Amino acid sequence: MAQTLTCVSPIDGSAFATRETLAIEDALAVAQRARDAQAAWAARPLQDRIDLVLAGVAAVGAMNDEIVPELAQMMGRPVRYGGEFGGFNERATHMAAIAAEALADIEVGEDATFKRYIKRIPHGVVFVVAPWNYPYMTAINTVAPALIAGNTVLLKHATQTLLVGERMEAAFRAAGLPDGVFQNIFLSHDVTNDLIAGNAFDFVNFTGSVGGGQAMERAAAGTFTGVGTELGGKDPGYVMDDADLEAAAETLIDGAMFNAGQCCCGIERIYVHESLFDAFVAKAVEIVKGYKLGNPLDPKTTLGPMANVRFASEVRAQIAEALADGAKAHIDPFTEDDGGAYLTPQILTNVTHDMRVMRDESFGPVVGIMPVKDDAEAIRLMNDSEFGLTASLWTRDLERAQSVGDQVETGTVFMNRADYLDPGLCWTGCKNTGRGGGLSVIGYQNLTRPKSYHLKKVTT
Repeated sequence: MAQTLTCVSPIDGSAFATRETLAIEDALAVAQRARDAQAAWAARPLQDRIDLVLAGVAAVGAMNDEIVPELAQMMGRPVRYGGEFGGFNERATHMAAIAAEALADIEVGEDATFKRYIKRIPHGVVFVVAPWNYPYMTAINTVAPALIAGNTVLLKHATQTLLVGERMEAAFRAAGLPDGVFQNIFLSHDVTNDLIAGNAFDFVNFTGSVGGGQAMERAAAGTFTGVGTELGGKDPGYVMDDADLEAAAETLIDGAMFNAGQCCCGIERIYVHESLFDAFVAKAVEIVKGYKLGNPLDPKTTLGPMANVRFASEVRAQIAEALADGAKAHIDPFTEDDGGAYLTPQILTNVTHDMRVMRDESFGPVVGIMPVKDDAEAIRLMNDSEFGLTASLWTRDLERAQSVGDQVETGTVFMNRADYLDPGLCWTGCKNTGRGGGLSVIGYQNLTRPKSYHLKKVTT
């Protein structure tokens, strides 16, 4: 039975867009179109596929003047930041540039008797379930390399960014992708589960909550369908005693607060060597007090509303619990804080790992800061988490960063930067952040399967 999906704008609580979900029969037909189109798509020369995907990416870029305010309406990011096309294009362009090498046959050996090699074969139909917080960039992480590798793709986007998939499909169709190769789809949770359980897809990539990832894995149980997941995070920053304090504060606080803290690899907890702690907190407070909370359509706004009132309610609850347990808040309520989606950014000290704000994913504009006496204490605290996506280390000593990084349970180690996805590196996580890896050469490995050729030339 069809359901109505409604994107409620965080700007004013109005219904910005609605769409009807597909019944199971119609959803199966969409999946079948993708399957019917896949063999011919994979048979096209690699360069043809690359050219068409990059043309689709460029077509999305041509829509940017419309997309930026549309994103502000749907999920609250201020228009002053210009949308996501820079990262969207960077990721797709990099994956296109490395495709020939990443997808090349692995030559094992050839002589007069045998020829042996391994090919990379597309899975078939890839199902991408993308989140709302960076809806274009997170989608293209998988969409571009999956298509380039010869898969067909179905994209299901979050209700909060309901129009993104339609935009992408329209752009890629305009660029000349054949019918059925890339399709946007609106689905209920039940129909999504039924499709996965019914082997409608050959690979599933999901970015979202831990609970959502668990649901995907349960639906796929017994089907042998591969599932790649990027789930929750509680990413730490560690400021060592030799760090550039100004640079560390500017970058880590931006990493904690940008996009109203709604970043997969946003900084959610910071550990500072005790010798720098007071100065770091003072600088952090100064930075946050300079933010302008307001309507994201106003070019002067630097911090928009959270994407949904219920997300803001969770952040408020974590802050209130921490304060009740002895934490100290450093930011007085902003006048624009309406108790709903518009939320005062907050810095907390006197926090401990007994508090949810230092354990549970906040996904909002709040960060707890703790002093540490040495690397060993910082490593212990950074690893005291169920998540592991990124960790940001601040020091002038490369070898020290590498040594500490080797001991941190995480998917990416940053030194002197944070909250950035380098498409040349594998985007991956550990623990409850999920399994799999996107972008880089490894992204192509995960979107294809190996097929071995053992060819004997003579039989006498």
